[in-house]
Amino acid sequence: MEDPRSSADRDLEQARAALDRGEMHHAADHLAGAIAQAPTLPETHELLSRLAARADGGLELFPLGQHAFVGTVVARAHLLAAAGRPEDGLPLLAAASGHTPGMDWAGVPWVSEPSLGARIDPDMLARMVMRLCTAVGDPAPEQDRAALLPYLTVVRHAIAAQPTHHLLLGAGSALARRIGDAALAVDWAARGVRARPSKLGEIWLGYAYRSAGRLPEALDALRRAVVHDPDDLSVYADIAGTLAAQGRLDEALAWVDRALARDPDFDCAVHTGHRLRYQADGDVEHLVRLADFQRYHPDDTHEHTDLAECCQDVPWLSRVPAAPDSGPDPRRRFPTVSRPPAPRPSAAYPTVARHAVPRPSATAVQRLQRVAHPLWPHPPAAYDAAVGLLLVEPQELLALIAHPPAAPDTEVGRALAEHDPARWTRCVYVWACLGLLHHGADEPWPGSRRRRLLVELAAGGTDAITEAALFALVTYAWVEPTARADVADLAGRTLAEVVATPATTEPTGIAWSVAQLALATPALGPAAEELATAVVRAEESALAAIPRQRGRRPGRRLWGWLSARLTRSPR
Repeated sequence: MEDPRSSADRDLEQARAALDRGEMHHAADHLAGAIAQAPTLPETHELLSRLAARADGGLELFPLGQHAFVGTVVARAHLLAAAGRPEDGLPLLAAASGHTPGMDWAGVPWVSEPSLGARIDPDMLARMVMRLCTAVGDPAPEQDRAALLPYLTVVRHAIAAQPTHHLLLGAGSALARRIGDAALAVDWAARGVRARPSKLGEIWLGYAYRSAGRLPEALDALRRAVVHDPDDLSVYADIAGTLAAQGRLDEALAWVDRALARDPDFDCAVHTGHRLRYQADGDVEHLVRLADFQRYHPDDTHEHTDLAECCQDVPWLSRVPAAPDSGPDPRRRFPTVSRPPAPRPSAAYPTVARHAVPRPSATAVQRLQRVAHPLWPHPPAAYDAAVGLLLVEPQELLALIAHPPAAPDTEVGRALAEHDPARWTRCVYVWACLGLLHHGADEPWPGSRRRRLLVELAAGGTDAITEAALFALVTYAWVEPTARADVADLAGRTLAEVVATPATTEPTGIAWSVAQLALATPALGPAAEELATAVVRAEESALAAIPRQRGRRPGRRLWGWLSARLTRSPR
């Protein structure tokens, strides 16, 4: 992409030319473009002042509409400030910051003037700051915090003028906490509670204490919030989360149960409860039930991340694990696509060798490269992300597995190609198999073609394709409860067969990976679960016994890099 400064300079040049010709609207359009690229560039503000002087203030050149361009909104804010109305311009800057928090929209002198904090209505400022806090995240990403500091300066000046305004103190505390100033957050929230005790004030204080690591005081504040309003069940979930952070899971679950007794479908309590129960015993069924709840309750009060947090960095629940084998088993044969579906897989199904499978088309390769990634938040998210592969016919998906394409020329693709090319090949297998799930979705599962193809791929060898096909089956069990018994049986049998094959000399091989897949399978039977647990423990013990070369952790560094990018841009 073009450098923002270069783009802004080009817009400024065109704005000057338009202004010289007297084309005010044309000049305004280019100025809006420049300010959107470089919001604090002095040349932009100088030209904006010239335009305002020639257009009687210039406000009509930057109208606000339902879908106004962010540069138009910001330019209007600066013109309002220049016209002596900075209190009207500040909310427009805050709206821009809510849109793109990392841009320095407010990093201009008039925002930091003490007079603005003194003249602005404290109720309006408090509401503005609360909306901004909702938009920027909790906490705000490190790279966005500097751009939010000017708003904290405004709040400082406003509090100096209105030192007992409880809403402003609480909202300011929430902003300070989000940008990493926990001490200031505690100070302001405590002052707000002293000025006027309330449920909201105690919640702000509890969050501030929690950010400062003062968990006992955080719990005291949140319990006081419950006294103010025993019907606000979200506070019960907050208390549970705070207790869990102290390792007091039994007490935390007791608060969850209190909330669920009042409302069994209250989303915050349901999410928190399943997350804490999973933390307590590691049983994947808690996460499966949470996924079911999310599917049947799409209109929750706000976005929850409990499922993704529990799945994070767990093999197959959120990522393609590394393994010594990445190519297909030399004995592998590929299923055909043309045969009609039958109720159960059997040896009667014809298969074809890998060399007989035609190579995939360029279109199929491009579509897979657009969706394939070594990370996903959780299995249902991977299933949803693969829906685009519905446009790739099943025979093409099999061709992608038989002839894996190169990694795409993207940031992630280049990193995998350079540091872990085998993992990219495994990504191809995984996403092609996930794509098969979306074909013939109207066919009943037991006799469907998608089931038959995946079962044959899983049974066609003992390699990374086996794992990928089994992962697709397990993923389908997460999203379709009626398939769970069938998939659990398939996973258990596959694990038993893999364990029965001769062991390789590698400490982490197919048995460990299939065991991890079995442990991720909904409704897995106790015998299979016991076997899977034993395999994982044995393989990990064997791995731990192998001395590692000092300082060699390139895979871990790559993994951290990929995880950071998934966090910033979730699939």
